[in-house]
Amino acid sequence: MGSIDTTGYSFTAGPETISFDSFLFDMDGTIIDSTAAVEKHWEGIGKDIGVAPEIILQTSHGRRTIDMLKILAPEKATWEYVQSKEALLPKLYGSDAVEIPGARSLLDSLISLAAPWTIVTSGSLPLVSGWLKVLDLPVPEHLVTAECVQNGKPDPACYLLGRENLGEPAGKEKEILVLEDAPAGIRAGKAAGCKVIGLVTSHSVEEVLAAGPDWVVKDLTNVKVVGRGKNGKVVLEIGGLLVRN
Repeated sequence: MGSIDTTGYSFTAGPETISFDSFLFDMDGTIIDSTAAVEKHWEGIGKDIGVAPEIILQTSHGRRTIDMLKILAPEKATWEYVQSKEALLPKLYGSDAVEIPGARSLLDSLISLAAPWTIVTSGSLPLVSGWLKVLDLPVPEHLVTAECVQNGKPDPACYLLGRENLGEPAGKEKEILVLEDAPAGIRAGKAAGCKVIGLVTSHSVEEVLAAGPDWVVKDLTNVKVVGRGKNGKVVLEIGGLLVRN
């Protein structure tokens, strides 16, 4: 995703210890970085619809392909078209994707405790399944993908569905943590009644802060699972928190 300018800020605060019942992860920018592949994806679509990929990329991160197409080329805004295009990314550009630092370790720790977690993403099922396979990452029992909801992020529908899939519907007195990098996703997580960790992996510090996350970190290297508390909740230690210099 390139180097994000963090001038005026540092990631030196904390650690804080917080407990949660379950966890909802965004995919791109949170678990993996597939920026190079996504840019090639939009370059191909841009040629199809006659729009410069640079224009698309200004607003596409964290949003569903179908929602972008509804704006730019409504005649192409079909699931058949989206899935056919997105299915190709992991097959053609698998070597372009890398893990976000700390993501695999955090997932492995949650799985070792049998902690409820899932992925809530703006990508289609063929795209997400393809990346998880290529990178040999764990696959949750209940994926929430672009096809699962009528409205994509920043609408909270996807994270509300993620909560329901984990048995934690909105309104219950549960602490749910969303891990997100895109402002649209951060807003969606907050609107779904969750706490949110915002990662500075794809957007500027100011853009992440403006979306209103509860904590901001550079990546997931400083988000550690401590264990389970007496109440059964999963205890996290979050360090490397953002501070203004």
